[in-house]
Amino acid sequence: MSFSVSSPTTPSVSKLRAGFAISVAALALVLAGCSKDQAAGGKRPATEVGFITVQPQPLVLQSELAGRTTPYLVSDVRPQVSGIVKFRRFEEGTQVKAGQVLYEIDPAPYEAAAAEAKAGLANAKASVDATRLKAQRYDELLAIEGVSQQEADDARMAYQQALASVAQMQASLASAQINLDYTKVRAPISGRIGKSTVTPGALVTANQETALATIRTLDPIYVDMTQSSAELLKLRRLIGEAGMKSGQAKVRLKLEDGSQYKQAGTIKFQEVAVDESTGSVTLRAQFPNPDGMLLPGMYVRAVLDQAVSTTAILAPQQGITRDVKGNATALVLSADNKVEQRTLVAERAIGDRWLISNGLAEGDRLIVEGTSKVRVGDTVNPVDVGSGTKAASAEAASPTSGG
Repeated sequence: MSFSVSSPTTPSVSKLRAGFAISVAALALVLAGCSKDQAAGGKRPATEVGFITVQPQPLVLQSELAGRTTPYLVSDVRPQVSGIVKFRRFEEGTQVKAGQVLYEIDPAPYEAAAAEAKAGLANAKASVDATRLKAQRYDELLAIEGVSQQEADDARMAYQQALASVAQMQASLASAQINLDYTKVRAPISGRIGKSTVTPGALVTANQETALATIRTLDPIYVDMTQSSAELLKLRRLIGEAGMKSGQAKVRLKLEDGSQYKQAGTIKFQEVAVDESTGSVTLRAQFPNPDGMLLPGMYVRAVLDQAVSTTAILAPQQGITRDVKGNATALVLSADNKVEQRTLVAERAIGDRWLISNGLAEGDRLIVEGTSKVRVGDTVNPVDVGSGTKAASAEAASPTSGG
């Protein structure tokens, strides 16, 4: 019996050994490459961030306030004597002038009273002549003791009483004439008159509560606006701290339908007290209204320039964040391109920018892109993405809410 024994160097074993040798060689090449990179001292490239260079720019700080129109003058027409209305001398809704006759009240009883007062005055004047002559004669007789002293005194007293009676009757006549004139009810002011509450034939009484009609002067016209006291205080602080000055008194209007009113107005006064119920202050502006487009009671939005600055600092909102305490913060670049954090005072939003009163200065490089990729102290690769001055100037002209 014969046995065959296989050799330890069979073809399958040879293939395994050849593959293992190739793998070891490849690993050695990789390790060698890594060693070369480490030996060359390779570092991670710096993070790229976009920045703008902060530049002061002109700014007109505007507020948009809610308001309502109110007449320049308003007067209720009431009768000053009682009687029956005979005529109405105007068309409702038309323009009337001061002194124009609006109503006529039956003048007959007042004409009679005036005539009576006139006759009484004539009688009093006649008495004056008689008593004057008597007093003169008694004075002459007293000189030759033709009358007693008492009789002469009585004559002079009668003369003085006659003079007083004349003055009294003159006053009565003037009063009667005034009441007669009051039978013609005249317009106290010029303006547009509303509807009449009475018609001819109606009985009216002197100084009655119900007005016969109301006249309103609409050219010019007032607009009363309200601004919160908190917003007013913030504005005054901003003017004091940020180098701003008070704005011009010009005011523009937005009407209820969103259109712009063509005529510009001016601020006339600011109320000296705060309304306790609303916490707001009233401002009044005056507008020309030649076409009568503005009517009393209309709701409008008034846009006014409240502060002006030539060196305002405006920062894009994407470069400003808030910390856990709510303070505004920003990342800026140092001279050696390291990231620094600044705490700012952001006063208000102007379009897509913040008005900064403290924390940023001219020439600062403010990071606006890539802020989430870096930390304070990192050295970065800065890329200038523009100062944004043109856009800021355009936004500065847009109104912001005044509260």
